[in-house]
Amino acid sequence: ALAFFVCLFTAGNCWLQQGKNGRCQVLYMPGMSREECCRSGRLGTSWTEEDVPNSTLFRWMIFNGGAPNCIPCKETCDNVDCGPGKRCKMNRRSKPRCVCAPDCSNITWKGPVCGSDGKTYKDECALLKAKCKGHPDLDVQYQGKCKKTCRDVLCPGSSTCVVDQTNNAYCVTCNRICPEVTSPEQYLCGNDGIVYASACHLRRATCLLGRSIGVAYEGKCIKAKSCEDIQCSVGKKCLWDARMSRGRCSLCDETCPESRTDEAVCASDNTTYPSECAMKQAACSLGVLLEVKHSGSCNCK
Repeated sequence: ALAFFVCLFTAGNCWLQQGKNGRCQVLYMPGMSREECCRSGRLGTSWTEEDVPNSTLFRWMIFNGGAPNCIPCKETCDNVDCGPGKRCKMNRRSKPRCVCAPDCSNITWKGPVCGSDGKTYKDECALLKAKCKGHPDLDVQYQGKCKKTCRDVLCPGSSTCVVDQTNNAYCVTCNRICPEVTSPEQYLCGNDGIVYASACHLRRATCLLGRSIGVAYEGKCIKAKSCEDIQCSVGKKCLWDARMSRGRCSLCDETCPESRTDEAVCASDNTTYPSECAMKQAACSLGVLLEVKHSGSCNCK
């Protein structure tokens, strides 16, 4: 009877997960009975019976892809707590897995929503799923598809609609108060040719205006005759705005994905480019500022 009792509480090794190869991976604690190991009720926790020396454990982990004869604590979804927004589901290999399943019962708006990442989601539930799957900072900005103009955007609460430099509409909360500037290093020259005391002052002006002003370059605005007079920070190149006779520092290392036929834009030089990205590339190689006049071909309007 004593021998039976000893066998019942064999000390083995507790692991945090069972890999796709069926082996136990990520050692949690050696010298643990199965009962102790499986007490947490955590999905993924597994146990191996072999009481082996540390050198063997190390060899298994490093060279063998984990420990053999892996016994998962949970074989079904019974009493599995996956935490908020997730539920346990048996996968194709009949293993219990925690999957994203946010509670969407309280959502009243059933249409598409624009996320804080600037992407349109078919509904708020789809956004909550994406948030659960690895984007914890994702939130709903406004109802409806993401817009290119503030005209039809209804921002919640006290937030204001602002169009950024890529013409995407965002809902932001305007910061009314900016700290006093003590250092001239904080000065910025805006794309509108106005000097701003700091990035905060520029953001505030952007917010009140309702569209992005953007930074031309760091420091106070200077009366530049060409791009040669403007010093850009590392990684940026000066593009000359002939219409306004001023320069702007821009990032010029963008590689463009394959353009779709519906992405063509008509630029300020009355040339049609396959995409906004291609237009920016052309601007960088020419050293001149190009902006989107309208989407589609220049011949269409």
